[in-house]
Amino acid sequence: MSSDSDAKRIASGPLPSQLVRAHATRHGAHGVQPDAGPDPQAGAPFDPLRLCVFATIALLGWLAGPAALAVFAAIGFVGYWKARRKGLTKSNCYLRDTRLVLAYLGLLLGAGLWGMYALVARLAGL
Repeated sequence: MSSDSDAKRIASGPLPSQLVRAHATRHGAHGVQPDAGPDPQAGAPFDPLRLCVFATIALLGWLAGPAALAVFAAIGFVGYWKARRKGLTKSNCYLRDTRLVLAYLGLLLGAGLWGMYALVARLAGL
């Protein structure tokens, strides 16, 4: 076969979006027809990935205690500090303003460091 006939054969076939819908139908996505157009009513189901991430961070915090808080706060603080120096003023964080985010992370870092000090002092009997 020549490259022209290959191109014509591919061009006459289904659109890539139709292939995806056909593949999804064969593998368990019910209600999607391979030749149907996009359904504006159907949306992707909610993926609670953030909840899994939050649970994992909570587990690490529970296992590592104040050290985990200090480490995560320090990483976040350094990341926001660098981003702010490069011009980021608005964040997708709930606090929005990067100055507030830096203050929050600095407060968490201080709490983590204080918690580590208190833990060591208690274990050492001071």
